[in-house]
Amino acid sequence: MSSEKASARAMKVRCSIVGGGPAGMMLGYLLGRAGIDVVVLEKHADFFRDFRGDTVHPSTLQVMDELGLIDEFLRLPHQQLQKLDGLFAGQALRIADLGRLDVKYPFIAFMPQWDFLNFLRESGKRFSSLKVLMSSEATDLIREGDRITGVRAKTPDGAIDIFADLTIACDGRHSTLRERSGLELEEIGAPMDVLWFRAGRRPDETENLFARVEPGKLMVTFNRGDYWQCAYVIAKGQYDAVKARGLPALLDEVAGLAPILKPGLADVKSWDDVKLLTVAVNRLKRWARPGLLCIGDAAHAMSPVGGVGVNLAVQDAVATANLLAATLSRGCPSEDELDAVRRRREFPVRMTQRMQLIVQNNIISVALRAGGQPLKVPLFVRLIKAVPWLQGITARFVAIGVRPEHVRSPAAIVRP
Repeated sequence: MSSEKASARAMKVRCSIVGGGPAGMMLGYLLGRAGIDVVVLEKHADFFRDFRGDTVHPSTLQVMDELGLIDEFLRLPHQQLQKLDGLFAGQALRIADLGRLDVKYPFIAFMPQWDFLNFLRESGKRFSSLKVLMSSEATDLIREGDRITGVRAKTPDGAIDIFADLTIACDGRHSTLRERSGLELEEIGAPMDVLWFRAGRRPDETENLFARVEPGKLMVTFNRGDYWQCAYVIAKGQYDAVKARGLPALLDEVAGLAPILKPGLADVKSWDDVKLLTVAVNRLKRWARPGLLCIGDAAHAMSPVGGVGVNLAVQDAVATANLLAATLSRGCPSEDELDAVRRRREFPVRMTQRMQLIVQNNIISVALRAGGQPLKVPLFVRLIKAVPWLQGITARFVAIGVRPEHVRSPAAIVRP
């Protein structure tokens, strides 16, 4: 045994969750609520990372309502969006109208992800069975034969071995645990990457366009109160070429596409203010091995199309708790019981990725390849504009998704 392994501290829990993102924190909350001894490992010291998914959709708001958290949650600073409007080659289009949905919360809440995650962590403190360890990075799996029996992590206090009946990988699209497990990943691909940045916003700037598409250019903007959050789409692998043209050239293109942003672009002072999101679309063929389960981005990376990634991760967490909490309270679920999570969630993942691919292939790829050539509005987009009730269909896909989950997992009695 190496000196590192020999000197490692150890702890034993029923379930270890690696990754404090939306899937990990929601699942930790649900299992803690069920009275299951669970620890969540988050490698960073806090949740503050810019340009993470900030869209909380009606499906997630419904989950918060079912947990009795919605009133306090909506008191956090956020913006609400109900109609998704865009410009396609100069033509005004309504992409989706959430007001047509028969749901309790017919809007998207824009909230910094760190506020969402901090809220779950603070709310979970009333469950004595839930521990959240910050600055704790899982580095490897612990095995006994073919079974995963825990994770090895590094912390500010040194190495620690966390033995668990079940380990759940929620550590994102670059999952360390997935890589260590040897589970096979199916790459689907995406034609674009995204440049994220902020532009200052004045109170009198009330334009509510969500997407702008012109030949060779595509951008999405979100009104975040005192600033615009901007996602400028570039062809896959072209970041170095864009950077070589210089920041002024990029900002000129942005201002030409969205003149309202021009005053606020002074906030983008260097390339340090522009973050590259390398887009990946993939999914695991198997989500589980004995003692290990992958969910969220660790199981399926989504395109940013529709902003559904956070909400699919939350849905995965709810389904996992629904299916496994009762069994997990007694020990490790069997491999077949773990695979029930994939069987429940794979169809919505596949359908969502298929819809994202339709948008990628028929709008994004076409726009990026167009260069100076005129763009023709795709037929299905023209139909959405011409037949307003179809805006409710697109809204349902974005806001609720395929097979939304509802909280069915048990709630243990919590003493005041």
